[in-house]
Amino acid sequence: MQKDTNNGTGPVRVALDAMGGDHGPAETVKGAILAAQSANVEMILVGDQGPVEQELANHDVTGLSISFVPSEGKIGDDEHPIQAMRTKPKNSVMVATQLVKRGDADAVVTMGSTGGAMASAVLTLGLMEGLDRPCIGGPFLGFAPRTVLVDIGSNLDCRPGLLLNFASLGVTFARTYMGIDNPRVALLSVGSESAKGNKQVQESYRVFQDSHLNFVGNVEGMDFFTEKAEVIICDGFVGNILIKFTEGIGAAFAGFAKKQLSSALDEATLNKFAGGMLQLTNRTRTNGGPLFGINGAVILGHGSSGADEIVAAVTTAARYVELGMVDIMREDLASITKMAKTKPASTGAGQ
Repeated sequence: MQKDTNNGTGPVRVALDAMGGDHGPAETVKGAILAAQSANVEMILVGDQGPVEQELANHDVTGLSISFVPSEGKIGDDEHPIQAMRTKPKNSVMVATQLVKRGDADAVVTMGSTGGAMASAVLTLGLMEGLDRPCIGGPFLGFAPRTVLVDIGSNLDCRPGLLLNFASLGVTFARTYMGIDNPRVALLSVGSESAKGNKQVQESYRVFQDSHLNFVGNVEGMDFFTEKAEVIICDGFVGNILIKFTEGIGAAFAGFAKKQLSSALDEATLNKFAGGMLQLTNRTRTNGGPLFGINGAVILGHGSSGADEIVAAVTTAARYVELGMVDIMREDLASITKMAKTKPASTGAGQ
């Protein structure tokens, strides 16, 4: 079982998938350098030797805590993760994840294939006991910075017991990482009434009612802005559509505003406004999202991330490690699993 390896006193060692994302290794190397300059981290770049060393040669890294570990190839977004790992066993995200497994790094950060990162994490670091699958979660809206959404896209179909486990992980994150005391938990549905929603939501409602969580019932899409709950739960099918919709509407609105205001504002102000709108509608792009339920710290970033966004994801990883999030989540998950097993079978609390 992977334990948090950093004792909180020294720099956090972050293995960065240098080949991941749309702009690796150019932006990943630049991001690693900026992170090494500004954060209490040791950066370990993992990638194809030629391209990474070529990018490093373009920068002055004298005195910076940056090292390099070679890998071979990467898992593309258009590849099946398991098949890609068989044909490219030394791919960049796998090698980076193996560094965490061996204790040579404290966290892995990747802007690459989400499926590849998840497969590497599950196979290399393993799932926490009592969990069938990992999930992705965290704040996703700048307009709702104290609201955690789980699952953001890793599981398209979930039984009530699995959603309950995801809620436990989300509560731990909200309480420990975000400093929210006794976070309120809600199910995302089409109405606030307990009878509303599809079969999955209705069955989950009963399971959540019997849990130890601070469950406040169902919420609707507009309630991300009404502060009715700090942890909102849905399956990854709904969650992924939701975050991509908000990302798209943010980009569309930013473009519309720039066009409408172009005669009234200078270009620098317009670009600042548009950038702010994108941050407010898609926080996962700017901060990275943790992969919950893994026996190790794994942070996923947006494929289009630039250097500044990579720095933000590295910062998220460092704080995740410093707080001991993996161990705390494991303990909380074990507690909720134990409680679920003591419930009568009729509650449906099983996985």
